[in-house]
Formats: sequence, structure tokens, C-alpha cells
Amino acid sequence: MNDHEPVIVGALRTPVGKRGGRLHKWHPVDLMAETLRQLVERSGVTPADLDDVIIGCVLQWDQQHGNLGRHAVLAAGLPESVPAVTVDRQCGSGQQAVSFAVHGIQAGAYQLAIGGGVESMSQAPLPPSFKPGAPLGSQYSPRELARYQDNPLIPQGVSSELLNTRFGLTRETLDASAVRSHKRATEAIQAGRIKDQLVHLTEDPADPNSPVVAADEGVRANPDPEKMATLKAVFAANGTTTAGNSSQVSDGAAALLIASRAYAKKHGLKPRARFVSTAVAAADPVIQFTAVLDSTRKALKESGLTINDIDLFEVNEAFGGVPLMFQQEFGIPDDRLNVNGGSMAIGHPLGSTGARMLTDLLYELERRGGRYGLQTICEASGTANTTIIERLA
Repeated sequence: MNDHEPVIVGALRTPVGKRGGRLHKWHPVDLMAETLRQLVERSGVTPADLDDVIIGCVLQWDQQHGNLGRHAVLAAGLPESVPAVTVDRQCGSGQQAVSFAVHGIQAGAYQLAIGGGVESMSQAPLPPSFKPGAPLGSQYSPRELARYQDNPLIPQGVSSELLNTRFGLTRETLDASAVRSHKRATEAIQAGRIKDQLVHLTEDPADPNSPVVAADEGVRANPDPEKMATLKAVFAANGTTTAGNSSQVSDGAAALLIASRAYAKKHGLKPRARFVSTAVAAADPVIQFTAVLDSTRKALKESGLTINDIDLFEVNEAFGGVPLMFQQEFGIPDDRLNVNGGSMAIGHPLGSTGARMLTDLLYELERRGGRYGLQTICEASGTANTTIIERLA
């Protein structure tokens, strides 16, 4: 046994709320703090043993600026001695936060750490790039833009149309994928498959007697394919990307408790899964989404596994074309991909989604008795994260 091998000993996520919906009253710090508090409480670990808390967040301004992770540690009532940091790898921020916790344990620098993420897209003003037809934001420098003057950088929504064209993804296929996402998420909720992974939350953080939020708010129980087909393309006049076959703008948080094998053994914690490999990659920043293929190949190579060894896949549904591209390239059967729905149905609170997906993957592997799970997420400007875990419990 490798004493420095990182294992998951706890994982929780909030229900995902719609922008302006049932979680809109929650300050993002408190949303993350409540997730941390319940994760530590349910695990039974000594909070002062935490070597670090690493939190992903994308829209780091207004309520979400100034190292949100540290504020969440303090708001959670954790000891003042517990450090924290906030990271941004765009949509993969929550997944990257977990990977950094994993790497710290592998290096022997940590024994116990939390990786997670949060985004309140109700509280934080959205950037201009979220509006169709808006120009690129001020984060793009003159030199970067000049490098791509012959093939200009574009917002992600416009890139989704390039992706759909390159991989031959039709409007009908994209819409069918969205309907399937809602149906699978509905089935998972109705069957009680997500209840154990949820943080207990009420709508009003100031009123413990306000209604409990016990399910992902954006999921439609009866998605209407005919209505889906009437939605207008958002980013191109004759395009295929619509509001229906893209991820939802949402609020949510998620966190995973990662321990070394030695710490888990010493403190009687049950290792639920181990990290087989983690990988990041980067590719074309114009089309933006293809790096998930490269990061997955890197993760598989590092693990010594093949795509056929993987029991379950989670591929973020930032836009409907991304998991379809992934499925097409690797030959993934429908019944192993996003089996409980994805971000088109559940929602996509940017900084938290990677940690939410990993939590979902862990619980579903446990439910099914599967062995290996692979999670991958595309990120703005053409980067991607892939993580492979092996169920132990």
C-alpha cells in the first residue's frame, strides 16, 4: 500500500439551482461554506487536520472575489488555522481544485485536503461573452488577438457551432441528446439516486424553516421534443446550438474530502475510491472544445487502461455537441455516458460543475458496483481536464 496514495473519503454537492431560482438568496461564500461544514461533519474528521481547502470559482468578482475559499472556511466555522485558496481553470475549476488536492497528497505535502468549487450565477454579474453577439471581453490582450488575426478568437457559443459542423452533429441529434439528459436526470431524482450526495439546504439561508431544496431545479420531468425543435439557434442564423441543447446558467457548490491512505487507515476512514490518473491538455482555442479528447488520451495512457476498461463516463454538457463528439471519437455506448443526465438538465454553475460531476460519478459507481469511472470537462480557450477513479468501497 502506498501511504501517499490519495483516496476519496467523502463527497457532497448542493442541489443545483436555476439563476434567480431557489438558491438565489445564498451568498456564494455561504453556499460553499455550508457544503464544507456538512462534508466535514458527516465524515467525522477533525477539522484542524485539514492541510488545505482548494476551491474552484470562475466569476471572481463582486461576491466571489478576494479568495472565496478562505472566506468559505471561516464562514463554515472551521478552525482559523485551516488555509484555503481559490483557483480558476474556467469550467474545469472544481475538477482542477480536486486534482490539486490529489497532487498535494501524492507529493507528501498534505495528508487531508478538500477540493471543490462554487458558483452563484445569480449573485455574480455575468460577463459580456454570455450575450449572443457580444464582443470578446477585456481579458483578451492585443498580442493574443493579433496572434489569431487570420483565424479570430470567438466566444464559446460561436465555437459550439464550429464544433457541430466539424463533427457532423445535426440539430435533431443535439435536441435528442438534451431530451435524454432531462429524462435521465428526472429518473435519477425520482428513484432517489442523488439524495445521499446532497447538502441539506433551505431556500432562505436566514430561515431554517423555509422550504428545503431537495433536487436540481432545472430538470424538466417531461421534456417536449416538439417544443425543443421550435427553439431558435442562438449563435448563428442557421445554426444548431439553442438554449435547449446547451447547459443552464445556475447556482451550486460541491466538495470532496481527499485523504492519504495512511491518514485514512490511522483515523478509521473508509476509502471510497482512488485516483488512477489526472490529466490536463490544451488544443485549438478557436474551436475550444476538442481538448477533452487529448486530456482523455493522456489520462488513459498514464493509467494503463483502455477506453473499454471504463465502466462510466461523465462528459460535461457545456454544449450538447461536446459529449456527442466525445462519444463519436471513442465509441462510447449510450448506457455508459452521462447516465444520470448532465449540465443541459442539471445546470452548470461554472466553478462547481467539475466537483459535482466527480461526486455524481463516485456515487453511481458505488450504486452499480462499477470499477472505473472517467470524467472530463472542456474549458474556455481550449483547455480540458480528465480524471479517472477506481471504486474501492
